[in-house]
Amino acid sequence: MTATRGSGDSSRTASTRAAAAADGEVDPTILEMSYTDAIADLDRIIDEFENGVVDVDRLVDRLERATCIVDELDRRLRRTRMRVEELVPRLEESERTAPASPDPGDVTDGSEDALDDGESTIDPPTGTAQGLF
Repeated sequence: MTATRGSGDSSRTASTRAAAAADGEVDPTILEMSYTDAIADLDRIIDEFENGVVDVDRLVDRLERATCIVDELDRRLRRTRMRVEELVPRLEESERTAPASPDPGDVTDGSEDALDDGESTIDPPTGTAQGLF
């Protein structure tokens, strides 16, 4: 057997994979998968079980792979949650200490002077300039 990414097959024997799983070692193909690819692989395995298409000789292998995928995804979610919990307070702190941004309606670059002098205006209904010519 050759290892193919996402196929669920591995070059290691079932007993070697079982021993690795018992030692907490994760199949490298699972570690290399994106979260989306791992979910898709897990969905395929679940479909195999639900549709009864898993060969009895591969049943334990597929179940072990599904378990490893779930464990890896759970580990990633926990790590992500911890990282978010670390970053959110930093973001909130930077929001508290950042200088107040001007109101979007406030114009502070001097362009408000052109509108306040009464020389030109824009007619909102038509969008045409009044008093420019």
